[in-house]
Amino acid sequence: MTRPRRAPPRPLPRWTLPTTLLVLLGLAAWINEPIPGVTGREARAVAALPVAPAFRAGQRVLLLSPHPDDETLCCAGMLNRARAAGAEVFVTWITAGDGFEFDAALTERTLHPQGQALRALGERRVGEARAAAVVLGIPVDHQVVLGYPDGGLRFLNGVNFARPYTSPRTGASATYLREAQTPGAPFTGEALEADLTRVLRRVQPDLILIPAHEDFHPDHHTLTLFAQRVAARLGLQDRLRYWVVHGGLEWPLPKGAHPALPLVPPPLARHLPWQRVPLDTEDLAVKTRAVNAYGTQTEVLGRFMRAFERRNELLSPSDTAR
Repeated sequence: MTRPRRAPPRPLPRWTLPTTLLVLLGLAAWINEPIPGVTGREARAVAALPVAPAFRAGQRVLLLSPHPDDETLCCAGMLNRARAAGAEVFVTWITAGDGFEFDAALTERTLHPQGQALRALGERRVGEARAAAVVLGIPVDHQVVLGYPDGGLRFLNGVNFARPYTSPRTGASATYLREAQTPGAPFTGEALEADLTRVLRRVQPDLILIPAHEDFHPDHHTLTLFAQRVAARLGLQDRLRYWVVHGGLEWPLPKGAHPALPLVPPPLARHLPWQRVPLDTEDLAVKTRAVNAYGTQTEVLGRFMRAFERRNELLSPSDTAR
């Protein structure tokens, strides 16, 4: 008995792509909505925070960034201050940021970005990250890309600790970036821990800047767990310092660049023992230029990203309450 042949799929109406892109643009507008924020009471509370210890000459400062742009949003100003003080600054990007389908839909002008389109986005975002690092004065030999799966780190910390994870976005199950520290490294937690161990042993950092557990993004708080384990294994756990980028609905407010306003502690992590890092005009100018290096991101999340351009940044010496 012969099976009936399936009818070929109907082509999508011409209006599907424009309508989808319009919806995505509307979502971007909502994300970037300039809702008012920062009361006088909040500003006084930030002013009362202790100032973080100053960076010093010869200090080695390593920032572990889950995605390209996190290093700039959280810490561009303080990295600039560290370099100006004579410290050596290093940055390691854990993923290439290749899982942001919303971004790829706009930048690649495709309805269903996947596979090669998202790998192309990852390559582009790594290029932007390196450009931002140049703005921050970080030498090329102080920059490392690992290339693990954007949106997949939580699986590497669980069922895929030893068994390779396949990204549903890029289709990759191993690092595809030629410039990765370990090209072809399988997407496993074991491989990620081995890569982080190599970075920490080579850099021998005095300070390691990582996301706090309270950061809402799964890649961020999963990286926290990996970094804490590796640091503890190497006896470096007392050198960890914490920051947040995804700190709660609509944080930070107001949207857009407001260099005269303070950055208040994120709602999801208010209980942490925050210290403020005051930024001067030069620090803010450098941060703005670094943000501008991320064209793929500012096209979609511009007002959100510029909301981190404030007169201070925040750092916590601990990921537990006082």
